[in-house]
Amino acid sequence: MTNTSLKIEIDSLPMSLQKEVADFVAFLKMKSKNKSTIKHREFGYAKGKIKLSKDFDEPMAFIFFKDEKLTIKLADKFEK
Repeated sequence: MTNTSLKIEIDSLPMSLQKEVADFVAFLKMKSKNKSTIKHREFGYAKGKIKLSKDFDEPMAFIFFKDEKLTIKLADKFEK
């Protein structure tokens, strides 16, 4: 549809519908403006901002209370 034929179609509508078309055009402009402001994430953006403990890869310890005594067992030696 060309601009001229679109203008003719809009002009042929009653005034109340022309106002709806104008509102819809404003909505589409706002929608396209919001999409253009979304930033793309950069690889490595958070580099150096997250710190892991030195024992991150070590097995976790499970803590048990049995007969009011504290028992700690490592995950890889955990007995079922």
